[in-house]
Amino acid sequence: MPDTSVSPEAARAPLRLGRVLRLRDLIFYGIVIIQPIAAVPIFGVVQDLSRGHAVTAVLIAGIAMMLTAFSYGRMAALHPFAGSAYSYVGRGLNPHLGFLAGWAMALDYLIFPIVALIQAAFTIERLLPMIPYWGWVIVFVMLLTGVNLRGIRTTARTNIVLLVAMFIVIGIFLVCVTAHLLHLGGLSALFSTRPFYNPRTFDVSAIAAATSFAALTYIGFDGVTTLAEDVRNPKRNVMLATVIVCVFTTLFSGLLLYLAQLAWPEQQAFANIETAFMDVTRMVGGASLFQAVGLLILVGSLGSGMTAQVAAGRLLFAMGRDDVLPRRVFGQLNPATNTPTFNVVLIGALALVGALTLSLEHAGALLNFGAFLSFMGVNLAALYQGWFVRPQGGKRRVVSDALIPALGFLFCFGMWLSLPTLAKIVGGIWFSAGVAYAAYRTRGFRAPAVMLDFDQR
Repeated sequence: MPDTSVSPEAARAPLRLGRVLRLRDLIFYGIVIIQPIAAVPIFGVVQDLSRGHAVTAVLIAGIAMMLTAFSYGRMAALHPFAGSAYSYVGRGLNPHLGFLAGWAMALDYLIFPIVALIQAAFTIERLLPMIPYWGWVIVFVMLLTGVNLRGIRTTARTNIVLLVAMFIVIGIFLVCVTAHLLHLGGLSALFSTRPFYNPRTFDVSAIAAATSFAALTYIGFDGVTTLAEDVRNPKRNVMLATVIVCVFTTLFSGLLLYLAQLAWPEQQAFANIETAFMDVTRMVGGASLFQAVGLLILVGSLGSGMTAQVAAGRLLFAMGRDDVLPRRVFGQLNPATNTPTFNVVLIGALALVGALTLSLEHAGALLNFGAFLSFMGVNLAALYQGWFVRPQGGKRRVVSDALIPALGFLFCFGMWLSLPTLAKIVGGIWFSAGVAYAAYRTRGFRAPAVMLDFDQR
């Protein structure tokens, strides 16, 4: 009879997830997270902020995200387990800085439901205008909060169906917009430098402001690194997948916005900049395409809002469980649904107030405040580990160890500086509160750092 006993060494060994995912699995997962129509809901705001250079703004933001994705991949290669900006900065630079990166990430979790709610409410108002925007906000807050209190979560199968539907509808849009442009001016109408550079309206400061907002297109790409423990050859595949997802998003989003800008008359205003892409679809494909794209944006926004509310509620629960926040208030689960009821309701209330008081531009900018701080931290960690620490030994590689993370940091820093003043004030208050709290809990940063557990939400 074979010996099935477990050695003491094996019993003490940490549990590891099975490495079963391939490179293509990671890429697909990243595209599902970002969604191929990520640039569609923000097209009008970016076009307005950039004074007609939405494509330029999205492409510049894409370059910054590709550089940052490379830094995420480098850190995942050094620490090939499930991670985030919090763990990478904490391990790559300093645990206290890691806490502050986690604190900045927490702001994203709190703001993302607001962004999703605004997008959903504006979209449905265009489809069913008999109920005003504020009415739809209330309806959606009650709907999402009610569903999340019952413990119901979206499934991977739902995400796959939605992704396929997005590609089908967007494929129809590409055919329609191409036919529309060919009808207007022949083959030459498909090629123009105007979406990239219009000398009449080009303004560097406007494009910088638009670029900082356009980074919303890429929010979520770092989710690929959370599967580092599940993937084969993580030192290679996590970096490749993260960068490829950003490259695909940049090119696909750039193509959509390029064609939309060509199709829409330059001097014609949009009915509503929050739903501007829908106006383009109606122009090139009629009411059916208008409604189909609107429905996709609505379903995608509601799905994102529902999962974001759950994630934010569970983040607050994790912070309460770990005594970062008061345990009696935030660290409680409903035994019947395994849901942090108070936290979910609180996030719903914050989303309601935020959607009724903030514009899509301001909510998105506030979300990017935390994201850019986290991205800058990861780029610095990759630079420090690759150039100064060199854990793998050998010669320094100027491009991969220094130039790419340094440029990633500078791009993100530049976009962070271009955020609106309101985002800097509110985000600055949030970040300052994190610094003060960390200093208090660690006796002036002399004790071990306060821990935020992002991997057990």
